[in-house]
Amino acid sequence: MRKSFSEVKLVEEPEKRQDQNGLGNTPGQNGFALEPEGEERTVLEESEIEAVRKNLAEQMARAEDYYQRLVRMQADFENFRRRAAREKEDFYKYAAEQLVESLLPILDNFELALAHGRETPDKLFEGVEIIYRQIVDTLAAQGLSPIPSVGEIFDPSRHEAVMQEQTSNHPDNIILEELRKGYLFKEKLLRPSMVKVARSK
Repeated sequence: MRKSFSEVKLVEEPEKRQDQNGLGNTPGQNGFALEPEGEERTVLEESEIEAVRKNLAEQMARAEDYYQRLVRMQADFENFRRRAAREKEDFYKYAAEQLVESLLPILDNFELALAHGRETPDKLFEGVEIIYRQIVDTLAAQGLSPIPSVGEIFDPSRHEAVMQEQTSNHPDNIILEELRKGYLFKEKLLRPSMVKVARSK
């Protein structure tokens, strides 16, 4: 059955109004975003993944840098702690070194007095000898020890040769006489011994 012109017009006008109001089925005209399809969507996802990977790599590199800095700081602190402990130990170990060294001339004078006093023994000599022994014992308790010399092989790290004597009774470099006693302070050289050394003829 054929429709009249007016009927056709009435039917078409709502469709036009629908299109004019933006309520038609034309893609993108209803206010909603279009979703990418197919290959376009895959490319977008790969780009996002690559960006995440790049950001992760940067964060890992930064974390590694912080870790290496921390390791170096810990090593530096450990070295500082050991050095401080060693310096503290050395300070206490050698704190009395200057005092002990200042007493050495007194020991020298006592030894000279005793050497002459043995020729004419008297009570003065006995008193001096007692004082001498007290000083020696006190310094020994602090770590002072004499360097062996007479009869020993000359050691330039501990002995100072100030005289030589040619002799056939002793081999070279044997110490014949001690002219001034040398001392060690807790295994450290405080002063060398002055000695006379043998030289074979």
